[in-house]
Amino acid sequence: MDGIASDVAVGVKRSSDELLSGSLYNSPNSSVTANGNDSKKLRVEDSMGSPPSRVIHIRKLPNEVSETEVIALGLPFGKVTNILMLKGKNQAFLELGTEEAAVTMVNYYTAVTPQVRNVPVFIQYSNHKELKTDSALNQRAQAVLQAVSAVQEGGSPSSDTAGESVLTPAPSPVLRIIIDNMFYPVTLDVLQQIFSKFGTVMKIITFTKNNQFQALLQFSDPVNAQQAKLSLDGQNIYNSCCTLRIDFSKLVNLNVKYNNDKSRDYTRPELPAGDGQPPVDPSVAAALTKDSTSLLGAISPLSAAAAAAAAAGRVALSGHSGPGGVLLVSNLNEEMVTPQSLFTLFGVYGDVQRVKILYNKKDSALIQMSDGNQAQLAMSHLNGQKMYGKIIRVTLSKHQTVQLPREGLDDQGLTKDFTSSPLHRFKKPGSKNFQNIFPPSATLHLSNIPENVTEDDLRLLFSNSGGTVKAFKFFQDRKMALLQMATVEEAIQALIDLHNYDMGRGHRLRVSFSKSTI
Repeated sequence: MDGIASDVAVGVKRSSDELLSGSLYNSPNSSVTANGNDSKKLRVEDSMGSPPSRVIHIRKLPNEVSETEVIALGLPFGKVTNILMLKGKNQAFLELGTEEAAVTMVNYYTAVTPQVRNVPVFIQYSNHKELKTDSALNQRAQAVLQAVSAVQEGGSPSSDTAGESVLTPAPSPVLRIIIDNMFYPVTLDVLQQIFSKFGTVMKIITFTKNNQFQALLQFSDPVNAQQAKLSLDGQNIYNSCCTLRIDFSKLVNLNVKYNNDKSRDYTRPELPAGDGQPPVDPSVAAALTKDSTSLLGAISPLSAAAAAAAAAGRVALSGHSGPGGVLLVSNLNEEMVTPQSLFTLFGVYGDVQRVKILYNKKDSALIQMSDGNQAQLAMSHLNGQKMYGKIIRVTLSKHQTVQLPREGLDDQGLTKDFTSSPLHRFKKPGSKNFQNIFPPSATLHLSNIPENVTEDDLRLLFSNSGGTVKAFKFFQDRKMALLQMATVEEAIQALIDLHNYDMGRGHRLRVSFSKSTI
C-alpha cells in the first residue's frame, strides 16, 4: 500500500457525527441500510498534515474494474494526465494535471463516498509527486487515457481499440436520464445541482413515461454531456436508490416553453410558469445558481443538498406537497420524551402540526409535518441521531394524519396539536430559514440575543443543559453567535432545552444547527 501514517487517508467510522454518506446526496434514510445496520461513513483523517500531491492513491477497487471507471473518478475535477492500475492488489494511482485539481477531488470525496460499481473505494494523497509508468506494461491504460484526453479537449479519440470501445465523440449536448428504483422524490433542482458540476446546464425537462421519472438535460457543450455520462451513469443519487441511467438523446436542442418545477430554461428566466404551475421563486433560482459549483467541493456539498431540499420545500408550500407527511419515530427514551421536545427537534426541518406518543408503546411517536417533503427532510437528518441517550429511528408512516383524542378523553398529554403554534420556522413562503437547513452538528447558531447578555451568560446557560461548551464566538453585531458543544448529542439536547428560551425584555432565543465550526 502506498502511503504512511501521515498520508491524508479516508477511513471508516461509525458515528452520528458523520453526516454525509455513500452517494451523490445524503439520502433521506441514509443511516439505515437495507439490512437495518448503521451504514459505514467515510471521513478524512489528516493525522500529521501530509502535503497534498497531484497523484491520488485509490484502494479497495472491485475486481475486474476498468481503466475508464477509475479515470471517471477524477474526470470532473480536471485533466487526468496518467494512470497506473495494480489489478492484483485492487488498487490504482491517478495523476491529475494540477495539485489544485487533486485537492478539490480529495475534498469532494471526503464528504461524498466515492463508489465504483456501487462499491465504496478509499482515496488518499499518494507519497509520489508524479507517476512514472512503464508504457509497455501500461499500454491499455495509456490508450484509454489518450481517448479520454481527446474527448476532454473536444477532439476525437484515437483509433486505438482500447479507447474506442468506451469513448466515441459525444453525439449530442442533450442527455436522456431515467431514474430507476425511485424510492425518494427527485426534483429538477436536484438534477441541476448534480449535473452542473460537469459544465453549464442550459435546459431541463422532466416527465413520467412508462411509470418512470425521466428527464432531458441540455449542456452548453457535448463534451460536458460526455463527461457527465461517463461519471454519473449507474450512480445512486441517494444511498441504495434513485439510480441514474444516462444515454445521449437523439435531440440536439430542447424547446422549453415554461419555467416551473417540471421544466426550466436557465438562459431565459423571463419565461412564464404555465397554467396551474407555481413559478420559480427568484430566491430559489439565486440560491441554486450560487451553489452550482458546490458539489465540486468549492462549497460544502452539504449546502448543495440543503439548497435542493429547500427548493423542494418551497415547491411543497406552493401547493405541490409530496405524499405522506407523517413520521413514525421509535426507540425513544420514554422516561424523558414529550410532545414538546419532539416538536422542537423536528421543527428544525419543517412545521410540525401534531405529535402523538403512542399510549401502548411509549418509546414510539407519530409526528405530522406540513407535507411529505418536510417529512423526508426531517427523516434524512434525524434518523440515527441520539436523543436523551438513545439512537432514534425515523421512518415514513402509513398514516396520512395524526388523529386527536376524542373530546373529553384524557390521554395523559401524549397527543398535542401544534397547528397554530407561533414557533413554526417555515410558515412564511420564501423565508430565509429554508436556506439554513443543516444536519445536526455540535455547533449551534444562536440569534435574537439581547445586547446586555454576555458570553459568560450564554456559556453558563448552555452548560446547565448538561453538556460542555467547547467554544463560543459572537457575530459582529452581538445579536447572533456560534456556540460549540462537545458532541452532536449535547447540541441536540441544548437545542431542545433552549430554543425559544426567554432571555428577558421580550427576547426569545432562537437556536438552530450550524454548518460552521469555530
